[in-house]
Amino acid sequence: MTTNLTHGDHITTTITRPAHGGVGIGDLDGRVVFVRGTYPGDVVEARITQVKKNYAKATLVDIVTPSPLRVPNRCPAAAHGAGCCDFADLKPEAELELKTTILTGQLTKLGKLAALPSITAQELLPTTGWRSRIRLGVDRAGRAGFRKAHSHDLVTDHRCIQPMPGLLGDGPDSIVGADSNHRFTPGAEVIAVLDDDGTRHVVEVRKPARGRRSEIITKVISGTGDVVQKVGEYTFTLPPTAFWQAHHQALSTYSDLITQWVTGGQYGVEPVGWDLYGGVGALVPALHHALGNNSHIHSVESARIMATSGQVTFGDDVHFHIGLVGNLVDTLPQPDVVVLDPPRVGAGADVVTRIAARKPQRVIHIGCDPATFATDIRAWSQAGYHLSDIVVVNAFPGTHHFETLGLLQP
Repeated sequence: MTTNLTHGDHITTTITRPAHGGVGIGDLDGRVVFVRGTYPGDVVEARITQVKKNYAKATLVDIVTPSPLRVPNRCPAAAHGAGCCDFADLKPEAELELKTTILTGQLTKLGKLAALPSITAQELLPTTGWRSRIRLGVDRAGRAGFRKAHSHDLVTDHRCIQPMPGLLGDGPDSIVGADSNHRFTPGAEVIAVLDDDGTRHVVEVRKPARGRRSEIITKVISGTGDVVQKVGEYTFTLPPTAFWQAHHQALSTYSDLITQWVTGGQYGVEPVGWDLYGGVGALVPALHHALGNNSHIHSVESARIMATSGQVTFGDDVHFHIGLVGNLVDTLPQPDVVVLDPPRVGAGADVVTRIAARKPQRVIHIGCDPATFATDIRAWSQAGYHLSDIVVVNAFPGTHHFETLGLLQP
């Protein structure tokens, strides 16, 4: 019989399995209970915040018995409430297995896949000091800091373990921390980037509208504001606000997988590759190398500043198309291989169906959210493609986030 729960009730439950988003799942007399900040094996006291017919959500009140997966929090900022490293109290050696379990559940439940290929799990090193760019909030006193989980409040006196050495600065020159002398515009955001030339760029961007990201730079505090990133023989110059992979080993890892999965296919004399949601074209060198010198690469990106930067880098070697992927896939030449790296919301069934209608021989789908990745894979399956290889990459160590790459074939 299901317990009659109401908002505000205090319950005790044992967490039995993980869910997406840094959430643990417990069972209470036949009803599933989701509790954020918990791990399998935790016995917790929690307060009910939402009740539905078959499940409830709850806020963690106390850990009655800690899971064997728990360790002392490794991140000072997260230990003081920041939302930066929500897995910093999880055993590092258990993190990748937990994320693989979460992905498997999403692909089974949301992806509706009856059978999965063997999942390869890949750790990116280092697992601390890996982040090459960071976005900070600024409080009313002008101090930069890390946002608390699900809050606009900031943690300003404690540092995070994610940033690469030198990204935040040291001592009084640090842009965040109790010993920082820096003061910024209250309410603004501060972006810091450590580029491939070793230059640190720190800029202020305008206070963002509610629920939006601000990309308008109002002040360059250090560096030139022209970030230099290198991929093989290519050099990109882009603003600090532009997207680039946060972990400095991520791009080379994804490029190696693209090369591995694309090389050896039976393509035409002048094969065509699509690079969708391509940004500046950071994955283009791997795609071009795998398809050969006679290949033609078409990159689609909605942000003009990103596509323009890529066009400057590649010249006439790559065809850049500025616009939404859904508006342009029907206008591109017939593809042999498609690489797509959509934003967190996923590509969506309509875009997947229209790409599949062009009948590429191989598709490499990259996803930073396991739920939307799974729903996209379901759309691929319905469009006649099967998932033949899948890799989980721990590109965000110490957090619940991870990247997934899947190879799809007709």
